[in-house]
Amino acid sequence: MSPHVRVDRDRCVGAGNCVLTLPAVFDQDEDEGLVVILDPQPPADDAELVARAVQLCPSGAISVAAD
Repeated sequence: MSPHVRVDRDRCVGAGNCVLTLPAVFDQDEDEGLVVILDPQPPADDAELVARAVQLCPSGAISVAAD
């Protein structure tokens, strides 16, 4: 089962740790530098990196739900 990634852009502080951890799933918009989800349901193989991105997010803006 692949994770379903969610972000709360209101909580995002634009640190970019998620982008550095998993650029295939996360990006930052050019206007505010806030997180953008490129792939809300990445492959199950990326689950460990998704979990790492959640841990590294200083604002707690990223969450994961199992589908």
